[in-house]
Amino acid sequence: MADERTAQIRRGVVELAVLGLLAQGERYGSQIVDELAARPALSLTGGTVYPLLSRLLKAGLIDSTWQESPVGPPRKYYRLTQAGQAAERDLRSAWDSVRDTLDDLLKEAR
Repeated sequence: MADERTAQIRRGVVELAVLGLLAQGERYGSQIVDELAARPALSLTGGTVYPLLSRLLKAGLIDSTWQESPVGPPRKYYRLTQAGQAAERDLRSAWDSVRDTLDDLLKEAR
């Protein structure tokens, strides 16, 4: 039951997590997956991340370019557009507000 609840919370913040990584600089797809997987609370799979990247591309929040890789085939790199930068700021602000409000509520409940 706790794993299911954690998965629900994770689904709710996955877009912000991906936009937040891209706000730090461009990344290729498996790099995004690996960075999220390194954070257990955000451990997401390619099956979640790649469809999200496609939706963000279609929405104009990110764009992509193919770049040669020093090892193996070329990689598709993603970066925020101006609209993506604005969306990341808006989502971050909304997250901060929800987090702070929930923290206050939970402190009161103790």
